[in-house]
Amino acid sequence: MIGPLAGIERRVSMALDSAPSRIPVILGGCGTGRTTMAERLRDRLGRGEAQFVDVERVATTPERFLQAVTANSPFPWQAGDREPATPREAFDALLRFFQTARAPGNAPCTFVLDEAFELRTFESFPGLRHVVHDLLAALSASPNRFVLTTRYLARARKILRDAGPRFEVVTMSPLAPADVTDLLAPAFDGYEQMASADRDYLGRAVQALTDGRPSYVAHLGRAMADLGNRVADPISAMASELTPGAPLERACRYSYELRLHRARGYGALKAILDILAVEEPLTLTEISIRLKRTPGSTKDYLSWLEDVDLVASKQKRYSFTDPLLRLWVSLHCRPVPPSVDEVAHEVQRYAAQRLPVAAPAPVPPPAPAPTPE
Repeated sequence: MIGPLAGIERRVSMALDSAPSRIPVILGGCGTGRTTMAERLRDRLGRGEAQFVDVERVATTPERFLQAVTANSPFPWQAGDREPATPREAFDALLRFFQTARAPGNAPCTFVLDEAFELRTFESFPGLRHVVHDLLAALSASPNRFVLTTRYLARARKILRDAGPRFEVVTMSPLAPADVTDLLAPAFDGYEQMASADRDYLGRAVQALTDGRPSYVAHLGRAMADLGNRVADPISAMASELTPGAPLERACRYSYELRLHRARGYGALKAILDILAVEEPLTLTEISIRLKRTPGSTKDYLSWLEDVDLVASKQKRYSFTDPLLRLWVSLHCRPVPPSVDEVAHEVQRYAAQRLPVAAPAPVPPPAPAPTPE
């Protein structure tokens, strides 16, 4: 397992094993390995001891969510004499299940709730105005163990601000160049035919191009392997992966659309992202002028983009949080799909701005002067 991910897994395990157990909340954007880690944790604990729930897939109505969780649980549940009559009753029954379920031998069990805060969609139902607050209060008071995850970092930090000491935020970190080198090793047969300096530069280059996101690194690794003869050409690989319909292009499209659909003001938010794809960082005033909207409404739009981690503000200047997604927007948010040549040109420009300078080749020592005969 790659170094940072192994360290985060150890931290999560330590939180669960503490007395009383803490509740780790794993924060990681699209492609950081968050869900894979959560599933691996469930498998390590044992499917009879832990239940994994992909909340995003099944958070439809409180009644149906309760039925989906309990029907697929390894833990027994007594439904009672009657079915819940209201959304509030169904949600309260769900919280009781989380609090009172037991593993074999009446031991505490573990629930791994992927995208746990998607339960906030229930707040549109009668009597459920404070779903996430009620959920965190119930989990905090339970003897069972819980792991929560979310891809929305800014939103989660706001939610957890007053959640209590039992919750521990664990943030997925970008891969370091050495970790990228390790992750790419299978694509190059363990670097058997590559000099160590070339291998190290490849790791630094791919880390810079992908911002250290594991899924992006994996896409480039597969693309480089597909180029034949294990060619270490990340720029060509990225160009091929960002053509319409290619795997990395689809991954960027998914991240873009998913986050926009979780925010508000869909059209205006897309316009701001188009503006920042051309130039960043920009101030609120600069964006509002380009958007032709008031600073007040523009500030609201930017706060919604920050809430889903599409943009971030540093010293009152706004930029994309994911540089590769910015490249995708500049290529694909246009009336017609880009040509292969256009993709190659834009990827070259992107790479020129981000790639590290290659280490100079070692200079051989001067040849010894000939000995006079």
